[in-house]
Order: sequence, then C-alpha cells, then structure tokens
Amino acid sequence: MGRISVSCLFPASWHFSISPVGCPRILNTNLRQIVVVGILAAAVSLLYFSVIIIRHKYGRLSRDKKFHRYLARVTDIEATDTSNPHINYGIVVDCGSSGSRIFVYCWPRHNGNPHDLLDIRQMRDKNRKPVVMKIKPGISEFATSPEKVSDYISPLLSFAAEHVPRAKHKETPLYILCTAGMRILPESQQKAILEDLLTDVPAHFDFLFSDSHAEVISGKQEGVYAWIGINFVLGRFEHIEDDDEAVVEVNVPGAESQAAIVRKRTAGILDMGGVSTQIAYEVPKSEEVAKNLLAEFNLGCDVHRTEHVYRVYVATFLGFGGNAARQRYEDSIFASTLLRNRYQSPLGTSSGPGTGLYVTVTVSFYRLLSKQTGLTSDTPYLDPCLPLDIRDEIQQNGQTMYLRGTGDFTLCRKTLQPFMNKTNETQTSLNGVYQPPVHFQNSEFYGFSEFYYCTEDVLRMGGDYNAAKFIKAAKDYCATKWSVLRERFDQGLYASHADLHRLKYQCFKSAWMYEVFHQGFSFPVNYSNLKTALQVYDKEVQWTLGAILYRTRFLPLRDIQQETFRAGHAHWRSFSFVYNHYLFSACFLVVLLSILLYLLRLRRIHRRVLWSGSASSLWMEEGLPPQKMAGAL
Repeated sequence: MGRISVSCLFPASWHFSISPVGCPRILNTNLRQIVVVGILAAAVSLLYFSVIIIRHKYGRLSRDKKFHRYLARVTDIEATDTSNPHINYGIVVDCGSSGSRIFVYCWPRHNGNPHDLLDIRQMRDKNRKPVVMKIKPGISEFATSPEKVSDYISPLLSFAAEHVPRAKHKETPLYILCTAGMRILPESQQKAILEDLLTDVPAHFDFLFSDSHAEVISGKQEGVYAWIGINFVLGRFEHIEDDDEAVVEVNVPGAESQAAIVRKRTAGILDMGGVSTQIAYEVPKSEEVAKNLLAEFNLGCDVHRTEHVYRVYVATFLGFGGNAARQRYEDSIFASTLLRNRYQSPLGTSSGPGTGLYVTVTVSFYRLLSKQTGLTSDTPYLDPCLPLDIRDEIQQNGQTMYLRGTGDFTLCRKTLQPFMNKTNETQTSLNGVYQPPVHFQNSEFYGFSEFYYCTEDVLRMGGDYNAAKFIKAAKDYCATKWSVLRERFDQGLYASHADLHRLKYQCFKSAWMYEVFHQGFSFPVNYSNLKTALQVYDKEVQWTLGAILYRTRFLPLRDIQQETFRAGHAHWRSFSFVYNHYLFSACFLVVLLSILLYLLRLRRIHRRVLWSGSASSLWMEEGLPPQKMAGAL
C-alpha cells in the first residue's frame, strides 16, 4: 500500500510519512509530527481568518457607501458634539440690507484625501436647532455713525461665542461679509464701518479675525458663494458613485493637455433678495464670456489638481430685488401721474365781477381735483399690482399719492415688462447684460429668497415650479378682495412667517418674479426643472455656506501633511494585522510553537545520547527497514 511522504525543507530528523489508511496511522505518529501538522493547520487557519476579516471589512464599506448621503443627512440634524476635540468651527456674519445674521458652521478633521472637500455643516445646539441669530436693522444704517457698528454686531458674536467651545475660539475663523446694503454706500463710509470692526472686534473676542476677514463682497462673489453652497449640499462636488447620476464631460481651463473630466452635473441658482437679483450656472470652456461675468476657481486644496476647477457665469442686477423693484415701480407711477396731473387743463372760468368769479374758480378747482388721479382718496390711482380694493399710499417730497388695488395680474405683468430693461439683442437678459445659452432640456435650477417666498408663503406652491399653475394661483390671489385676504390671514391659513407686508405686495412680487424668470432670463414657460426652496435636505441653504467652504478650502492641507506618512502605508494598515491584538496573538502563537519545537529537539538529542544507537535506528522508529529506505523515497 502506498504512502505519502512529507519532507519540505525541515531537518532530516523531522522527515515523516502519512499512510493513506487514514486516522489509525496518524494516531501512531509521535509528538513531533503532530506539532508540525498543527503548525500547518494554524497557518492555514490564520490566513483564512485574515481573508474573512478583509472581505467583511471592505464589503461592509462598499454597502455602506450607497447609504452615505442618507446617513449624512441624518447626522446633519443631530446636535453638534462640542466635546469632540477633532471638530473644527467657523463663523460667518451676513450683513445684509435689512439685517445681519450670524451662522456657525462645523466640520470634522479632513480625511486626508486631496480629492475630497471639507465636510462642512451647520452647527446645531443641544435642541438640534441651527445656531443662527438675526438682528435688525441692516449695518448700512450706521453709515453716519460707524463708531456704533461694533456695539451693533456684538450680540451676534456673543451668541456665537456661547456655542463654540472656549478652547476652540483662537482657531475658529470669523468672517464678517457685507452685501448689497453696504455696496450702495460711498467707499469712505464703507471703509469707516470696516475699520471700526477691525479695531474693536479683536479687543472683545479672540476668534481668528484678520484684516481680510471683514469686507464688502461684490455681487459676483455673493453669486459664486450661493452657487457653491447649493451644489455642496446637493453633493454635486462628490465623486460619481451611481450609474444613474447625471454627469457631464468637462474640459477644465488650464488643463488643455489632459483628457476631459467626467463629473456630476451641477445645478444653477436664482436668488432674488430685497435689493438685487442674481443668476449663476456652470458654463463650458467653449463658451466665451466677459471676465466681469465669469468666475473660474478651484475648490480643491491642491491647485495642481483639476477635478474641482469650475467655470461659472455669474450676473448680479442691483435694483431688481423684490423691494427695490417695488420702489422703482412706485417712483415711476408717482412721477408719471404727477406729470399727467400737471398738464391737466382747468375748466373755463367766468370773468364776471364780484363773487361770481370766486364761485366759478372754486367750482373749477374741485372739478380739476376730480379729474386728477391720486390726489385724494376719492380719486385714487388704480394699481393693478395690488390686491382688489386694498388702499395704499405713496409719500414723496411731502406729497401723498393715493392708491387702490384692482388685482389685475395680467395687466400688472404687462406694466412691469418695461422695467426689465431688455434690449433687442439676442442672448441678453436684464439690463441688456449678456447671458450664455442655457441647455434647458439638460439643466437644473434652484430658486431662493423671493423665488421661494412668492411661491410658498401665500400660494403654498413651493418646490417644483409649474408656470401654468403659478399663474392661475397668482391671478386668483390678486383678484380676491383685501377683506377676504385679511380674514384668511387672521385664520392662520398662510405660512407662519408671512406678515401683512407679504400679503399686500404678494401680487406685485408674484408678477415681478414671473417676468424676471421668463422674460428677463428667457426661461420658457414650460421649463420644469426649477425648484424653489428654503431648505435642501433639511438644511437652510445660504450663500454663507459657500463662503466658508471657499475660504477654508486650503485648510485640508494641514491634515493631509499630517497624514502623509500613514497614508503611504495605508495598504499595509488595511491588511488583517491592522488591529494590534491580532498581531500580538499571531506573534504569541509563533513564539509558543518555536519553544515547543526547541524542546522537542532537545528531547531528541537527549534520546540519542542515552541510546547511543546507530544512524539506522532513526528509520527504525518509523517502522522502515534500512534496506527499503530508497524505495520509500
């Protein structure tokens, strides 16, 4: 009967054979053979266990990656763990035209991958509410008294200081960024306000606050920040993971020798505030745009990497915000009505003597008033952009003009069209400004501020925009009597933050928003990829998020440098011995087996000395006669 001989590279004295008869033969083996078999079995088991660990670890990561965005949304609404020393913080103060708001953001340590951006999110207090505070009026109200600005903004900074851990204050960047309200001030007044902030804020707060952290940002910057903010929240800067995601092929500026990059399609933004309106969207490299309307920037921390280089068209239109447009409209009807009344001819007068002339002139005066529009409440100017039967007044230069709403949405739209300042040139938008082509069938836009308030606060249509439904709802609202609207307001049928000012000018702002979107920016009435929003994934999207993301984009370099050595050995660390107790167990097993083998070797030598046998006795122990040794081999 044949047998299996195992010699490997062990010493000759360790040579043994296993009979195919099976277990009975193995039971007759000596301790040395059992130990060798045990070593082989342990090695195979350890290798198998390592493979199982690796497959389990990376298989789980692969499955979890599909739910990463969902889990991120859940954690974003959890209270921020201020006891975690690895959490970093950043503060942005938005100094707007009607008030100032402070936002506190936080993010964990960067993962060390230069391809990824910081995971910035809004800080939430112990009640899971965003750490945000607003004060009124706007900072531009202190144009004539800049020495009071630091006292004005102090409550906001104190609010932030209470939420950011004290140990983190000195490394927490603070940005005070002013927008449209400050942009309309003279440069000397802007400078005086900023100097007061740069002098007094560091004296009372120890945040990271340098001269470049307080400034009046341009409309272009504000538009870029808003565009960054929405696309960051939507995850459009992340790597492609699913096959069904919308992607685009982009030729990055400055990388002509490189192949086109395939990445997620970004969304455009429309933002209508109180003073200005902005539009921003990514344009291809082939589209020529004037430098004052184009922003090219790299969101990545490494300027040599191009996967986060973007080319965005940004246009800001001062005077096209909801409140500013209403003011322009009122100025126009006031001036035109006053001019029309001035050229209104009085009725003929009698030249008779005495009191007859006085009576005739008096009658003529009152007849003139009855002809002139807006001078009395009995003969008001009929405003199609106000709800039906509402009374309103315009006061300018000590004069009062009386208005009464007719609630004619169609006529209101027609009246507002000249205020778009459109030209006959192609590819132009508001004020005749050039606008690159928008691929309407393959695009997505988000509308914020007035785009959301006009559709949601009263009409309750926020979200996916539908022009036909919006027009019908706006017409119905405008044609409803003011007394009915007031009754509905008192019953709480509108949004909780809607006030009487919103009700009064909802008709005008609905018409204005519609005309800006469809006539000003030339979006077709059947465009179905506009979403009006205040929050995305339960997060309020503000341009301040884009500002903190852009201004801290180089911070990951610090973490990347710290991780350089460990990143170079990431593959080894990710192997089965990445956990120290596995390595210790393996080492312990090897040492133990080595000691046993050494003891067996000593035992073998001792037996040789005692027996003083011949060399052939080594083979006799295996039951093989010396003459059959060669055959066995």
